Amino acid sequence: MDTERIAVIGAGFAGLGAAAALCRHGIAYDQFDANREVGGLWFRGAYRGVHTITSKGTTQYSDFPMPADYPDFPSREQVHAYLESFAEHHQLGRHLHLDTRIERIEPVEPSRGGLWRLRFASGEARTYGGVVIASGQCWDRRYPDLPGRFDGETLHSGEYQDADQLRDKRVLVVGGGNSAADIAVDAARVAACSHISMRRGTWYLPKRLLGVPTGELLQRGLPKWIERWLFRALLRLTVGRYESYGLECPDEPLFLTHPILNDQLLYWLQHGRVQTRRGIRRLDGRRVEFVDGRVEEYDLICFATGYHASIPFLAPGVVAFENDVPDLVAGLYARTHKNLYVFGIGKLKPIPRYGVGPPISAGAELLAVSIEAQRQLRRPLGEILSRLGMAPRAERLLDPRTAMRLIPLLTRLLPRLRSMENLLFSGAAPQPARGPLEASE
Repeated sequence: MDTERIAVIGAGFAGLGAAAALCRHGIAYDQFDANREVGGLWFRGAYRGVHTITSKGTTQYSDFPMPADYPDFPSREQVHAYLESFAEHHQLGRHLHLDTRIERIEPVEPSRGGLWRLRFASGEARTYGGVVIASGQCWDRRYPDLPGRFDGETLHSGEYQDADQLRDKRVLVVGGGNSAADIAVDAARVAACSHISMRRGTWYLPKRLLGVPTGELLQRGLPKWIERWLFRALLRLTVGRYESYGLECPDEPLFLTHPILNDQLLYWLQHGRVQTRRGIRRLDGRRVEFVDGRVEEYDLICFATGYHASIPFLAPGVVAFENDVPDLVAGLYARTHKNLYVFGIGKLKPIPRYGVGPPISAGAELLAVSIEAQRQLRRPLGEILSRLGMAPRAERLLDPRTAMRLIPLLTRLLPRLRSMENLLFSGAAPQPARGPLEASE
């Protein structure tokens, strides 16, 4: 048992970024991933043929640029190769344990100083001085609760691999996100029919505007109301009215939720190879009834309906989830437990202004500083920051531009918390500081 060593769970974008920051700060750690290679979603989970929706300039880590010969929107294979290069560059393999599945993470008694016990699928158990959970959220598949039964083939976008699964079939894609748009486009090329069912209107943006990747055009620092007005005007000039494509007009402001970055869906809608359908009322054999009364028959329904944010291997009661939002302070810290950090789940889901790289790079530096600061504090960081008014936000998506402003402020604040802790909790019974421990597993 090493009470100073940290366990990092996951070796995707977030986990590798966190591990690199721990290396820079000289923090001892072990990293675990259930896959046989690094990359997370980009090794296993992303379908063949997928490309990033954010440009390489807004997707890459801040300190490790993607290769100059990569296109603006790299493929799955290119992103996976990039993550392998990142791990090799930072020599992360020295502490990396692949093909290693975690069954349970649970706190050791609080009197022992915020230690955590990991139980592995192999039956082994280890105790660590802290845990960083960076296991991602694109694996716990969400399905809609629909009345009736469908007798044809069903598929979740998380199981989708390539267009051969759709060939010559009557395909209905359910969902209004980027995966739904991509799969409907694939079906347009090879399926007997390609329909996409959406319950509400959403915003569709081309991947490039004015010759610049849209995400990079969004980094101009304009006030949000000007940004919305400008992009609505550009969309009207370049795309026109969504209704002319058979799409519903969005009923919420642009950038309030995740817009769809896809040029090809509008192209195939214009040519009739993709057709829109309203939300589903009920299923009946191979027949699907939509809320507008239309009834159609399908061979395959693909549910591109997203994922639940969850951490099933974490002991119950440690981090609560409400509406798929983890109850974390500042999007990172457990509220009442020391030395537990949930990194890259829920809060920093990317929208076009940033891809995953910049928020993870900045957040990983904050994470490393947090681990160092927590070792000097008696109370959990989450508890202290809550006392300072940094309660968790209610929404699922935090604008990364806001996060990128908050992260440096927090990074500067944390080293000062030791002198502030007694003032913040004057009159409250302090928890014992963590000292050397001689307990064994």
